[in-house]
Amino acid sequence: MKSLILNFLAVLFLFATSGCKQNAEKDGGTPVAYSSFGDSVTPDNRWGAVEMDKKFTGLRKTDTIPVKFTSTILEVCPKKGCWMKVQLDGGREAMVRFKDYGFFVPKDASGEVVIEGKAYVEEMSVKDLRHYAKDAGKTEEEIAQITEPRITYAVEANGVLIKQ
Repeated sequence: MKSLILNFLAVLFLFATSGCKQNAEKDGGTPVAYSSFGDSVTPDNRWGAVEMDKKFTGLRKTDTIPVKFTSTILEVCPKKGCWMKVQLDGGREAMVRFKDYGFFVPKDASGEVVIEGKAYVEEMSVKDLRHYAKDAGKTEEEIAQITEPRITYAVEANGVLIKQ
């Protein structure tokens, strides 16, 4: 009888917490928990950062492709969490912004991330580069050194999972 009650309470607890925006997967038999932001994303069927880097190198400035990949967070906007930079292969990075400015990630987010959205290559203007440098807390001298636009790998994410 006691085990029946405990099982009932465990099921009730799982049911009550299933409304949280969290996903989990198994990593070698161990559950992996994610915090979810934006649209619902599952951690399955994703590319790694190396494969995503290869996809980017094949894009022209007019191309846009749907993507779902995992990477490591390098930097998050310290003001609002309204953008982040993630690691690709060979020291390259991708700038991730959030669809329609519709969600943000925690300003202190770090570690593994799963991103779903669309990838493209853009020429980021000096004005935008300076804006993001200012958001990131760069000095006035560092910002003043930004004098030319830069080709950037970019992602407009509609959903993000951050490993807890």
